[in-house]
Amino acid sequence: MVQRRLIPSYIFLIFWSFISVFPLFWMITAATNTTVDVARGKVWFGTYAIENFKHLLAAQPLWRSMGNSFLYSVAQTLLCLFICSLAGFGFELYADKAKDRLFAFLLLAMMIPGVATMIPLFTMISKMGMLNSVWGFILPQVATPFMIMMFRNNSRNFPPAIMEAARIDGQTEAGIFFKQYMPIMKSTYAAAAVITFMNAWNAYLWPKVVMTDNQAQTMPMLIANLAAGYTIDYGVLMMGVLFCSIPTMVVFFVLQKQFAEGITGSVK
Repeated sequence: MVQRRLIPSYIFLIFWSFISVFPLFWMITAATNTTVDVARGKVWFGTYAIENFKHLLAAQPLWRSMGNSFLYSVAQTLLCLFICSLAGFGFELYADKAKDRLFAFLLLAMMIPGVATMIPLFTMISKMGMLNSVWGFILPQVATPFMIMMFRNNSRNFPPAIMEAARIDGQTEAGIFFKQYMPIMKSTYAAAAVITFMNAWNAYLWPKVVMTDNQAQTMPMLIANLAAGYTIDYGVLMMGVLFCSIPTMVVFFVLQKQFAEGITGSVK
């Protein structure tokens, strides 16, 4: 009787799972078809995958763009994890009368739209000579209010007794952070790494502003170039989208368990 009651729920979940997965499936199949097949609505695999891949390599610097995106995303992820976790560690685990007010002021920055700060940031990056460089890409995003808030909230589950025991053993504050805090908060680090990497990898507007050299373009910029012009080869375009999606899917599937634990605030 109970199982019969669950049948509508299962049907609903299967339906929405299909709706969620179908765009990904269509992207993969479209990458193996010609533009004519895609325009006709063909939703099954074709035989033009190799041709589309060759045309993609001929049209755009695929490997250079992937290398640029990987370099920018990894650098931004590592710096963001270190700086934001250090800030969250200090905000939550150290007593200070002004820390709550400072944290509230920090959260106000989340209310400011990113486009409102784009022109001032571009002016600063340009005057510092960081256009078309890794630093020009990552510096505006190495410390985000959301990540600091995430680390601070999850740091509430960090046992204070561990800090006291480490201090008694002669551990420095830096040692506590690197040897005790970071291993225990690994789930939060994994969740933050997934979010930061995906945001950096999929970023388009800011790289488009600061990366004026074609040799410094990222994968989203490459896809935008494929979609430009009077005629669009949708098979080649979907092949580019497929290559752009692979790294983020791999990162998420590898860290999905730790991601779920980090989002829920669990520590080990």
